[in-house]
Amino acid sequence: MSGTDTRTHGAADAGRRRTGRRVVLWRHGQTAWNLERRFQGSTDIALTEDGVAQARRAARLLASLRPDVIVASDLKRAAATAAELAQITGLDVSHDSALRETYAGAWQGLTHEEIVERHGEQYSAWKRGEPVRRGGGELETEVADRAAPVVLHHAEKLPEEGTLVVVSHGGTIRTTIGRLLGLESHHWESLGGLSNCCWSVLGEGARGWRLLEHNAGTLPEPVLGDDD
Repeated sequence: MSGTDTRTHGAADAGRRRTGRRVVLWRHGQTAWNLERRFQGSTDIALTEDGVAQARRAARLLASLRPDVIVASDLKRAAATAAELAQITGLDVSHDSALRETYAGAWQGLTHEEIVERHGEQYSAWKRGEPVRRGGGELETEVADRAAPVVLHHAEKLPEEGTLVVVSHGGTIRTTIGRLLGLESHHWESLGGLSNCCWSVLGEGARGWRLLEHNAGTLPEPVLGDDD
């Protein structure tokens, strides 16, 4: 009996040991437009004081993962979030405009209520999973076309069990996860939003990338403006 127990525990321990590369997709901290439920898109909005505090708190947790590489959107809210992790880890941050949030044209700067009032049919079509150029901007698939290759490029250069931290935006992260998991685009919305300064984790498996964690953080937080 004791021999069986030993083998069982050994297998469980082996299962807990991580193998393969890991990608952490981390959403930026809170902005004033998040609080106002304004669609930010590619508008360059800074973090609030609370957003900076969120980034600082989350960075202490993510530093324990011993990241090898940090790459971030060049928009201020993502760059400032990434800077908090860089300060703790001593790593440099690579900034890439391909990791920006979706350009949403006429939707940008509008509150959720204003979007529904002025662009109700377009909004409903998007929520149904139809390909929509929100406000005359980018399709979600076009966002994935530009962002996912950047993530893969950096992930492929990691050591065998290395960790990449990608600091980006709610909509871009969701579309990137959907693309890397091989999901059809009309299913991407089912992944749900990311709260400010929460993250999702993809792990490298035998059949490709797997979603290990989604919208993880210290405690549950409301999702404010998850596509920005």
